[in-house]
Amino acid sequence: MAISFPPFHNLRSRNATEKGQHLRGEQSTSRSRLLAVWGILMVGGMGLALNLVRLQIIQAPTLRQRAQNQQVTALQPFVPRRPIIDRQGNVVAIDEPAHTLYAHPFLFKQSQQAIASQLAPILNRSEQELLQLFSSDDSGIRVEYALNEETADRIANLGLDGLELERQQQRFYPQQDLFATVVGYVNTERQGQAGLEYSQQSILERSIEPVQISRAGDGAIIPDDLPGSFLRQDDLQLQITLDSRLQRASRLALEQQMQQFSAKRGAVMVMDVRTGEILSMVTEPSYDPNQYYRFDMDLFRTWVLTDSYEPGSTFKPINVAIALESGTVSPNDVFYDEGWIEVDSWPIQNADYNERGGGRGSVSVQEIVQYSSNVGMVHIMESLDPADYYGWLEKIGLGQPTGIDLPFESQGQIKSLEQFVGSPVEPATTAFGHGFSLTAIQLLQLHGALANQGEMVVPHVVRGLYNSEGQAYWRSKLPAPRRIFSPQTAQTVLGMMEAAVQDGTGESAQILGYRIAGKTGTAQKVSSDGGYHDYARITSFVSILPAESPRYVVLVVIDEPQGEDAYGSTVAAPIARGVMEALIAIEGIPPSQPQVVEEPPIE
Repeated sequence: MAISFPPFHNLRSRNATEKGQHLRGEQSTSRSRLLAVWGILMVGGMGLALNLVRLQIIQAPTLRQRAQNQQVTALQPFVPRRPIIDRQGNVVAIDEPAHTLYAHPFLFKQSQQAIASQLAPILNRSEQELLQLFSSDDSGIRVEYALNEETADRIANLGLDGLELERQQQRFYPQQDLFATVVGYVNTERQGQAGLEYSQQSILERSIEPVQISRAGDGAIIPDDLPGSFLRQDDLQLQITLDSRLQRASRLALEQQMQQFSAKRGAVMVMDVRTGEILSMVTEPSYDPNQYYRFDMDLFRTWVLTDSYEPGSTFKPINVAIALESGTVSPNDVFYDEGWIEVDSWPIQNADYNERGGGRGSVSVQEIVQYSSNVGMVHIMESLDPADYYGWLEKIGLGQPTGIDLPFESQGQIKSLEQFVGSPVEPATTAFGHGFSLTAIQLLQLHGALANQGEMVVPHVVRGLYNSEGQAYWRSKLPAPRRIFSPQTAQTVLGMMEAAVQDGTGESAQILGYRIAGKTGTAQKVSSDGGYHDYARITSFVSILPAESPRYVVLVVIDEPQGEDAYGSTVAAPIARGVMEALIAIEGIPPSQPQVVEEPPIE
């Protein structure tokens, strides 16, 4: 059987055709792939170009600033707060290195009892108190704040595991509670919270420009530019008007009487009547600003500025000055003191009415002040038209702050004109220091005006900024004195107040060889229902010395002394005497009348 094959040339031709088609297919595929690759590259390139445009042009400022923020930082260097010194240059407040003690009980290698027993005598705290702290948490317990270097060293030398001492700058008050009423304190954020630390914050803080630093590639910090003030720190100190010596004497006299009469609180203030400088301002109870967090917040208030009260008889000399200045009363006028009267059905009587069994009869203006007659004062002030009387109360500043350079001063309270003239009781009770309220600092200011020939000055505790050589950089600017009484009126009233000390309710304030003017006060405290407490009272005494050439006014206020014999004459006046004796010694005040010492005869 014969097999036929296609012609060879046909087979070769077919193979060539198939091969050509295959090559053309591969070329077409390669071209497509090439186009695809080029397309991808072009798209990628365009995307990259667009991203570069976005980064380099559109977002460049933002990214540049972000990078700079990561590399450059502004730091506010720590600058110590300016010190506070008293009028003698004694340090009252200063920044010093201090330590905070933390406990981490989970790291203790000794028992909590053993550690507490070692720390207690160093920290002056009880073991039980420390054990309660240790049991409050496992770590990070703040045990003590503002420890000095010596105490910190004693703790470190114990070598106890689980105790940590953190070093920082702290405000230190070397006189502890002696100036707390005036100076106040700063908190852990170094912000003043009371007293001068609060009101003079901008002066006490030193200002310095922030330092700009850069961070190198290896993390090193490089300062870009140091401000000119970086290496220059002023030596300015805030000087106050108070005297440490007088502060101690005032506090001692105050504490003794408060303890004897179980008083709620008390205060002593001394002011230079010509300048308004406060030489002493003490309140008790007080607190230690180094450990303010251990005390009741109510103690942080300077209550002689923030709390108002009815002054009682210590306001009588002011009222007499008003009556004399208005011309409705003369020093020689005589009034009849019944001892007990009714004004619009409101009973008014003298403090000694029951003791005397009646009034004093015909009495002069001086005797009314000398023996503190309430009824006599009502008759004196009845000589004024109520509207005129009210105008005088406004003129002398009732219902207004004194402007002292300490924070949170209250302005007291006074009735409206309509209330005052609408009821006869209002002028009558105001005549003997009731029915209105003022602060102790304002009462001090008003009596200072009597002592300063009728001119009223602004009380203040800041002298200014001084360098270490005593040169003034800045002084506190004060308003000019304001005249409220004539010199003649002021001198006349001072004479009446001197009689009250020589032979009146203020006899316990007498100092041998010195002429003292003064006035006692015993006022019932206002109750929450608008009436008066039967037994709660405020006793006070204001004194001026020397009476022949007045320079200082002293005010003592004792809140709620206990006992039947708790009066201004028995509680407050002896304190004032002790303070004045210290003032005489400190200021070198010569006797009003030179003392003649008789030498014994020669035998």
